[in-house]
Amino acid sequence: MAQKPSIPKGTRDFSPADMRMRNYILSTIRDVFLLYGFKQIETPAMELMTTLMGKYGEEGDKLLFRIQNSGEKANEAPEKGLRYDLTVPFARYVVQHREEIAFPFKRFQMQPVWRADRPQKGRYREFYQCDVDVVGTDSLLCEAELVQIVESVFSRLNIRVCLHLNNRKILAGIAQTIGAPDKIVDITVAIDKLDKIGIDKVNEELIERGLSQEAVDKLQPILHLSGTNEEKLDAIGQLLAGSEIGTKGVEETRYILSLCQEVGIKMPVELDLCLARGLNYYTGAIFEVKALDVQIGSITGGGRYDNLTGIFGMPGVSGVGISFGIDRIYDVLDTLHNYTIDNDQSRTQVIFVAMGEAEQRYSMRWACYLREQGLRVEVYPDVAKMKKQLGYADANNIRYVAIVGSNEMASNQVMLKDMIEGEQELVSQEELIHKLQSK
Repeated sequence: MAQKPSIPKGTRDFSPADMRMRNYILSTIRDVFLLYGFKQIETPAMELMTTLMGKYGEEGDKLLFRIQNSGEKANEAPEKGLRYDLTVPFARYVVQHREEIAFPFKRFQMQPVWRADRPQKGRYREFYQCDVDVVGTDSLLCEAELVQIVESVFSRLNIRVCLHLNNRKILAGIAQTIGAPDKIVDITVAIDKLDKIGIDKVNEELIERGLSQEAVDKLQPILHLSGTNEEKLDAIGQLLAGSEIGTKGVEETRYILSLCQEVGIKMPVELDLCLARGLNYYTGAIFEVKALDVQIGSITGGGRYDNLTGIFGMPGVSGVGISFGIDRIYDVLDTLHNYTIDNDQSRTQVIFVAMGEAEQRYSMRWACYLREQGLRVEVYPDVAKMKKQLGYADANNIRYVAIVGSNEMASNQVMLKDMIEGEQELVSQEELIHKLQSK
């Protein structure tokens, strides 16, 4: 007996119904990106390993999928890998195409990425990201605009969210204040896991990563700060008063929050001093967005990166961006069952069913004409019992069925059946077009 086929762990097939919802999510996000003046690009699925390595920190580099070169010897390192995210390829794109770009450059990208991660709920090895970035400016107006984009997207998708905000400069200031300025990467990697493994495990990892017990003890009050955003900013500002970079981070965060208030952001925006985001290229504001009604981890994240292009030979180009995780957003909507897809452009509007070959040819002529008018039309390909043909229409949620028999051909009409209302009527081509275009 043949083995049942399967797919790699951490990947998924998507049915037509799944794709209908995924396309709804993608088109919703794309529409918002376009409202803010962002332009779409694409980059290859594979990048050179020299492009990818060293950009994601120790943890991220371990999750890169290497591509074995054809004819490569066993002891030779792979030269290429599947992209881990869209930000590093974007930085490479900016440097490679710098002569063609007008700065600030506002781009969005909607493509799959791959990570050799341990599959679990909401975490996949192949998943889609929708990134929106602006490079060539260090204006904090960009951060506020990204918050607006987040609110607009999730409002349209009818998902209640909270945006968590922090700043890598604040984290650097914390590292200085507790006497471990050289351990900023170790601190961020560890506290970024706080929600997943808890404070005790984080403290254990900090010790394992070389922090002294004294430094870990000094960190505790900071990790437990509570209150309003303003109260937390005042408290952390006092704690970091002796750190220039930490003070700068507090000022930036305060300004971003004031801009959000000024433009009328209604979704919750929470200063989260434990938010670190493990990717090493972040240098300023960092964001994570979590659904309020589904436990699934962050569904959007990003931040400011001041010199990501510098590693490709183009220093001093600041950028900021966010990434929407389509697969997790899909899982949230699927869990909530509260999405509506208006004016779905994928569903067939009418299907022709026929009693014989002559009627099928007649149906083909009608279908060609209707498609020229921009209507989505199918012709059932087999001469089969009417019950089977109507069953196909019902299974595919096609509302209108055009039934063609010899009488209909003689009058140059079709019998149109409404599968929802159960009504039937003889219609001409123009009457059918009008009915379908008005729905």
